[in-house]
Amino acid sequence: MNPSVSSRWEHRYFLPNNCQYNISPPARKEVDFEVYEVRNLKLEHEQEKNKILSEALETLATEHHELEQSLVKGSPPLSILSEEQFYDAVSDSESEKSLSGFETTAAYSLEDSMDSKDAITSSMSEEKVCGSGESLSNGIKKHRTSLPSPMFSRNDFSIWSILRKCIGMELSKITMPVIFNEPLSFLQRLTEYMEHTYLIHKASSLSSATERMQCVAAFAVSAVASQWERTGKPFNPLLGETYELIRDDLGFRLLSEQVSHHPPISAFYAEGLNNDFVFHGSIYPKLKFWGKSVEAEPKGTMTLELLEHNEAYTWTNPTCCVHNIIVGKLWIEQYGNVEITNHKTGEKCVLSFKPCGLFGKELHKVEGYIQDKSKKKLCALYGKWTECLYSVDPATFEAYKKNDKKNTEEKKSSKQVGNTEESDEMPLPDSESVYVIPGSVLLWKITPRPPNSAQMYNFTSFAMALNELDKEMESVIPKTDCRLRPDIRAMENGEIDLASEEKKRLEEKQRTARKNRSKSEEDWKTRWFHQGPNPHTGTQDWLYSGNYWDRNYFNLPDIY
Repeated sequence: MNPSVSSRWEHRYFLPNNCQYNISPPARKEVDFEVYEVRNLKLEHEQEKNKILSEALETLATEHHELEQSLVKGSPPLSILSEEQFYDAVSDSESEKSLSGFETTAAYSLEDSMDSKDAITSSMSEEKVCGSGESLSNGIKKHRTSLPSPMFSRNDFSIWSILRKCIGMELSKITMPVIFNEPLSFLQRLTEYMEHTYLIHKASSLSSATERMQCVAAFAVSAVASQWERTGKPFNPLLGETYELIRDDLGFRLLSEQVSHHPPISAFYAEGLNNDFVFHGSIYPKLKFWGKSVEAEPKGTMTLELLEHNEAYTWTNPTCCVHNIIVGKLWIEQYGNVEITNHKTGEKCVLSFKPCGLFGKELHKVEGYIQDKSKKKLCALYGKWTECLYSVDPATFEAYKKNDKKNTEEKKSSKQVGNTEESDEMPLPDSESVYVIPGSVLLWKITPRPPNSAQMYNFTSFAMALNELDKEMESVIPKTDCRLRPDIRAMENGEIDLASEEKKRLEEKQRTARKNRSKSEEDWKTRWFHQGPNPHTGTQDWLYSGNYWDRNYFNLPDIY
């Protein structure tokens, strides 16, 4: 017998080194079978423990939610909850991207209100009347004010039914059923950064570097404002997918491309139609699952160049977190520090997106300072990323903060508790819940959402028009544009089953294409962007390669 084998068996059965024995092949098979049985039992035990832990986490989350409600309402928690029924999603072995930090919302039911239904019908009828118009370079002039169909109810679905099976998994491997989506690609979602482009044009027109920084800071805050109550998940872009948007009325055009699949990276490049600015960057949402919430840290640098002033500003976006994914109403908050740097003057704007806190006192708040290169405070900024941003003298701001903390903290805390009958309720974006300090200057205020927004995935007016398409535009855009994605189009039209089928087909097609490239050892080549150092930070970035707007599209991948 091989000595090494002999030594292993002796150790396993605690035999002394001088013991004489001989294990025949049949006996060895019996031992191996016993070992297999032991391992199988251990595996079943671990699976049972995982199930128990998963159920315990769900129970704890429910009890915690009850306790929160009882503290707010001043009543004891419910002793018995009706058992929540979970519907499991049929998922593939892997997803085509990540959750992107955006999950589901408690949805509108079509049977909730006849008045709302009439309003939707009226809105869509009006859209049909206004659908025609004089065309621009990409086929659209008058933008639609409604989607073809309102959103489906998600009341019979639970995101926890999917996530509880994925404890310990990388979130980018999770496949979500289409009911949790909104009818936009993530490339279209990041285009919403451009909704308040007027702030860039205003910055470009100002002679003061500090005033320009104020406008840039307002633009950076406004870029995340559309995420308020947008808890639906955008569709994961397919590798090679693109999106373009030309808005003559807002003075810009934008191109984006999905440049990487693992990790999922989306690159974009926007420019002013009057050659006054360039805005570009890449986004890689890094996700963390914290049990009751999903946190998305948007890795990637935003770069804004004001060409007339030869200035470049860079920053990273705040972290986005979706709460109550197990029980309760889903809601979003943004938190973390955002540092905007003017690479020409050395000025910086350091903004703090405040976390909600125990009683919601800091909910949605943004505060910070603009300082020169010697760190002298030039002005203070404050507001809410869901509403507005103001500028005021630093001394005035600090005096207000000190006085507020000293005299009104108790009063404000009790008022907050009294007003938040539901701890998860968010203030309306057009409500004046920010106290305006005397001497302040308004930098930005959010545009109220349309009346039908709640039935249209909580879209803004800007978002409502992102996926519109007519025949003239279809003849101009490349075949990789996500307006041509059949799953998104089906969902927008209210065909949820077709959307689900098409989503699975496209994901399988992408997997097959990836396997074929792997067999042929062929590397994927991006079309409109390339990797290189950011000219202002020196870090690796995705840079625009040019020539997209020449409209010479050839050898494009067949991704749909």
